[in-house]
Amino acid sequence: MGTHFDGTAEENLALDCYIKLFRASDSVSQRINAHLRDYDLTVSQFGTLEAIYHLGPMQSGELGQKILKSSGNMTMVIDHLEQRGLVARQRREDDRRCVDIHLTQAGSDLIAVILPAHVAGVVEMLSPLSTAEQQQLAALCRKLGLAQS
Repeated sequence: MGTHFDGTAEENLALDCYIKLFRASDSVSQRINAHLRDYDLTVSQFGTLEAIYHLGPMQSGELGQKILKSSGNMTMVIDHLEQRGLVARQRREDDRRCVDIHLTQAGSDLIAVILPAHVAGVVEMLSPLSTAEQQQLAALCRKLGLAQS
């Protein structure tokens, strides 16, 4: 369903494009991330584990930038992961003001189990698009995401 806004052709095209982009993103995200419920993880918790798994320990603010979450939200996400024994906070010896978030062995083991199925789900969800279409979509999303007002 497109827009019912009574605007200019430019406005209607932009709104219609936005609606389709939002709905597609939401639909794909819900289907790709549905398996996280089996592990009692939110998308933010999974993103945090995955970021540390691939990039190594980092501070809460850095993690928030990587997974596009606020510092307040990251505190809650990290608290829950820490309560489950999946991450640990560790103060840096060279600068006691800095606290890095590390994966515990349990966190590393969990993400290693979840990640292959997650990647397979992403591949499956994008399979209706050809390789060229996936490359084009990636380029367009990057262009849109980096656009400055």
